[in-house]
Amino acid sequence: MDKAKMKEIIAKRVAKELKDGDVVNLGIGLPTMVANYIPDGVEVILQSENGFIGMGSAPGEGEEIENLVNAGGMPVTTVPGAAFFDSAVSFGIIRGGHVDATVLGALQVDGAGNLANWMIPGKMVPGMGGAMDLVVGAKKVIVAMTHTAKGNAKILKECTLPLTAKAQVNLIVTEMGVMEVTEEGLILQEINPEFTVKEVEAATQATLIIPEYLKEMEV
Repeated sequence: MDKAKMKEIIAKRVAKELKDGDVVNLGIGLPTMVANYIPDGVEVILQSENGFIGMGSAPGEGEEIENLVNAGGMPVTTVPGAAFFDSAVSFGIIRGGHVDATVLGALQVDGAGNLANWMIPGKMVPGMGGAMDLVVGAKKVIVAMTHTAKGNAKILKECTLPLTAKAQVNLIVTEMGVMEVTEEGLILQEINPEFTVKEVEAATQATLIIPEYLKEMEV
């Protein structure tokens, strides 16, 4: 499966988690694709931490507006009723608990719901940015990422990279399946029918709980 197909599967499945009326923040990279797959009849309000609410999907080629970008600097559109504001208001929304769900990418996640998504030691980075606020301020934290990186597991028994937050992840969606973080451990709720349970387990360092009600992931 090529990377573009993986990302499409992940974004489409994450979009199904969003409920009508939700205020949602989409992180940089793959999570921004979720805006393109929100189901018909579901109206969500997309918030961008660089200072606006009412973000739309990506613009068509040639329709970009130079100064209308998301937190990652990528061109976006707005929907009717959109509002712009400064960083203080933006982070007041996030820290005040007004974001229903945030969708973030990750370098690593572990079975306890710990998240590492901002730094690889030895590489220059600007900092973890708004992610540290989103993971503790949002009511639901969804990690959207490919299951492995260059053949290496990203869902670990314990994160080895510097953490963004401890025990804040609620759901992990990859091209292989959907995993819920619970007090009992990591439950494989859905599996992509293109993979077997053994293949998912082999690509996952953390122990997976396989329930009797395991569903097929809609891809």
